[in-house]
Amino acid sequence: MKIAILDLGTNTFNLLIAEVESYKSYNILYKEELPVKLGEGGITKKVIAPIPFQRGIDALKKHKSTIKTYGVNIIKAFATSAIRSTKNGNDFVKKAFEETGITIQVIPGEEEAGLIYKGVKLAGLLDDNASLIMDIGGGSTEFIIADNKRLLWKHSFDLGVARLMQMLKPSDPITAVQIKALQNYFDEILTPLFDAVRQYPATTLIGCSGSFESFANMILHQRNLQDKLFAKNYCNIDLYDFSSLYKTLINSSEAKRYTIKGLIAMRVDTIVYASIFVDYIIKKINIKQLRLSHYALKEGVLYDIIQCSK
Repeated sequence: MKIAILDLGTNTFNLLIAEVESYKSYNILYKEELPVKLGEGGITKKVIAPIPFQRGIDALKKHKSTIKTYGVNIIKAFATSAIRSTKNGNDFVKKAFEETGITIQVIPGEEEAGLIYKGVKLAGLLDDNASLIMDIGGGSTEFIIADNKRLLWKHSFDLGVARLMQMLKPSDPITAVQIKALQNYFDEILTPLFDAVRQYPATTLIGCSGSFESFANMILHQRNLQDKLFAKNYCNIDLYDFSSLYKTLINSSEAKRYTIKGLIAMRVDTIVYASIFVDYIIKKINIKQLRLSHYALKEGVLYDIIQCSK
């Protein structure tokens, strides 16, 4: 059985095609990430603006064309923050079905967090100790605390990097005053997370978004080890290396970031916010280990499908 899973996020529309033969037997055939930036020019107004609206439809058409070439049996599509939180999100869902025949399921943030947990579990990153999972999106950021036996706590916050960028409207480079304002905002919004960490202490941070992949890729490029990024389902990120990268990013202009090896163009504008967010979490929670999971929401859906094949 061949399955196509679409994760329709605020910044990117991601496609995973996998073949499931039996319980615990699966093979990932294809992955692709297309930039859409649905939140551009409208997310703080709770609307998908016309240009990103069309970009999203065009990306779905491209994914649908790829799906056809693989002879897929089942298509599952999930929409997250930008579509669920905007006034015309339902219009996008209807238009997508008219243009591609793909039925999109709009899921709440808590369900999104649960699927991310299952994706990380499928990657084999969880052990007996509680870990904090963080998925930075364009519209929202999901936090999950879990071990290899159970999900302990989860929450979705409207703290995506596209939303933060439009809210703060930073200078170039970002200033220390603006960084402090962002950190104060995190202090205000993330109280439920801090309460949960006190109840379930975690010193390992597992990041599973494009931003974390960019951090790892930039660090590996510095060491000429970029071919190691996808060698496994996960990648360890040295905290010292991240701290050094963070300082580079917050002091860089947008033009300078275009020259950084390992940073793709679509993340040049948002990566500074992601780095500030992660640095804040590392310091606030006293994280001792940082890891990247290549598995997230899409693989969480795959996990459910595999479980159903028992």
